[in-house]
Amino acid sequence: MTVWDRPEPPTRPVPLDRERIVAAAVALADEGGLEAVSLRKVAARLDAGPMRLYGYISTKEELFDLMVDEVHAEILPEEQPGDWREALSVLAHRTRRTALRHEWLADLLGGRPALGPNALAVTEATLAPLVGRADIDTVMRAVETVSAYFTGAIRREIANLRAERATGLSKLDWQRALGPHVTKMLATGRFPALAEAVHDGTDVDAEASFTTGLDWVLDAVAAKLTRPQA
Repeated sequence: MTVWDRPEPPTRPVPLDRERIVAAAVALADEGGLEAVSLRKVAARLDAGPMRLYGYISTKEELFDLMVDEVHAEILPEEQPGDWREALSVLAHRTRRTALRHEWLADLLGGRPALGPNALAVTEATLAPLVGRADIDTVMRAVETVSAYFTGAIRREIANLRAERATGLSKLDWQRALGPHVTKMLATGRFPALAEAVHDGTDVDAEASFTTGLDWVLDAVAAKLTRPQA
């Protein structure tokens, strides 16, 4: 039985329910990452005994499942775009913005499918615009491909943000600090393609890079959807 199927225990003198528990856990994770979340710390924030929480949540993994589902409500758009490409683009960008608000979400994306009601609604919103445009296996592969792209891009962006905070160096500061080493290595002539990228490539911000990559992935999906079926 999943945590969503299991009924909550009756109310006791100190008001407690899964909604309050999850809200406290999300706040802790927003402040200090997943490592800041434990049933003991959540109970302390709610002024409740740790054992009280076990009537609502059995394990920390269940708590993480509930947290992921809670923030999936921020991903789901109020209105579903009619065009499949716009629908997938909106969901990808909303996932990125949600992960930037709740950086710990990046650590939990890409694993087993989330099965809470909000996460299932996001999955439905992702699949629905594509169903009927190709066979269901093609639709599934298309969704997996788009998801793999934005999950990887989001994780990379957040890893860079964490590195900046850990080192105190912005991207530009880091480039300046490592510049002499890179210049020395490129001068060896062993890395001509990399040299061209460094000297002639255009540096763009994370959002522009994300949008461009997403557009290219959606172009590839469009080619598969318009291919005549055998």
